[in-house]
Amino acid sequence: MNVVIIGAQWGDEGKGKMVDFLASDAQIVVRFSGGANAGHTIVLGGEKYALHLVPSGILYPDKTVILGSGMVIDPEALFKELEDLEKKGVDWKGRVFISDRAHLVLPRYREMDRETEARRSKPIGTTGRGIGVAYSLKASRDGVRLADIDDEERLVNLTDEDRAWLSLWKDRLLPLKIDMVAYLRQHRNTWRLFEGAQGALLDIDTGTYPFVSSGMSCAAGAAAQGGIGPRGIDRILGVFKAYSTRVGNGPFPTEFADDSAGSLSQYIRTVGNEYGTTTGRPRRCGYLDLVALRYACAVNSIDRLVLTHLDVYDDLEEFEACIGYRIDGQMREDFPASVRNLERAEPVLRTFSGWKTALGTCRTYEELPLRAREYIEFIEEFTETPISIVSVGSDRNHTIVRESPWIK
Repeated sequence: MNVVIIGAQWGDEGKGKMVDFLASDAQIVVRFSGGANAGHTIVLGGEKYALHLVPSGILYPDKTVILGSGMVIDPEALFKELEDLEKKGVDWKGRVFISDRAHLVLPRYREMDRETEARRSKPIGTTGRGIGVAYSLKASRDGVRLADIDDEERLVNLTDEDRAWLSLWKDRLLPLKIDMVAYLRQHRNTWRLFEGAQGALLDIDTGTYPFVSSGMSCAAGAAAQGGIGPRGIDRILGVFKAYSTRVGNGPFPTEFADDSAGSLSQYIRTVGNEYGTTTGRPRRCGYLDLVALRYACAVNSIDRLVLTHLDVYDDLEEFEACIGYRIDGQMREDFPASVRNLERAEPVLRTFSGWKTALGTCRTYEELPLRAREYIEFIEEFTETPISIVSVGSDRNHTIVRESPWIK
């Protein structure tokens, strides 16, 4: 069985925790897109693990994880991450593999990335890690794949510095190289979890272009870059927070207008620990955007939603969520493609009563306060998508499963 899990907002929704949680039932976890610009934080027994390239299933000692064909991999960042995991007692050897079709990020890409960003009159907000450059070179057919690392004819167009740098990593990379399609075909009867990076609204085709990632963060990426094909997908999960956040530049219709000390924005950022795993940058915070969430569900064929950070609202008397936009005086209920329209959009808000109860001790849906369940059920009705998992804290056991994704 093949289950895909993606972010249903602008990233940072809690995918890392949910992949880690669901990986307990999977044998193989595949990360199908993105690079070291992504960041997943997992809390296990009070210990924090920050992952950027390695799939979140690595914390289980019996799981195999694969860096998929759609990834762009910085070898230096990868082996630093693996060394950090080893220092924390995680034995990764023999369990981490890389698709031979994955592309590599070279050191000069980082400088090219920063120079390109500096030339933009309106910056995208890139992390400067060379991710966009690697994807651009991939599209122009000038990239370097893991399959090419020992092919001198393929490397002929690289600089001497590029080739010398690759030679430093060749002997460490090649033992991890696999034909991912063949490997997954040989293990077709296992349960596989396909992990996306960033979020649906940052996808290169269906996100808030041009303020998007350079890769595929949509569910279709699992088929195109995960080695299984579209008919191989059995279930698609979309993870979203009880509110919205965004890192970097780009339209954010429901962003809180007031970010001063003591504001709701500062409260959410503090209680929800809304700082980038990769960059440490404070995330922009706003109301839950149900218009954008419904769009993400439709464009990704999301079967079930996963709600996280619901406990961040525990102490609020009331809160709001966006159910529509007002653009130039006109009511809009669908998510527009135009960045200009999104920038002018004013959120139409609905108020919900808070529950004033700590949710962290709840272990079943029925234990949640009535008002929390009413909020959940309103989201389900609005998005026309069931919420099958609710997270009420950062640890694995702070997870309420209403329906297992591993049931066809």
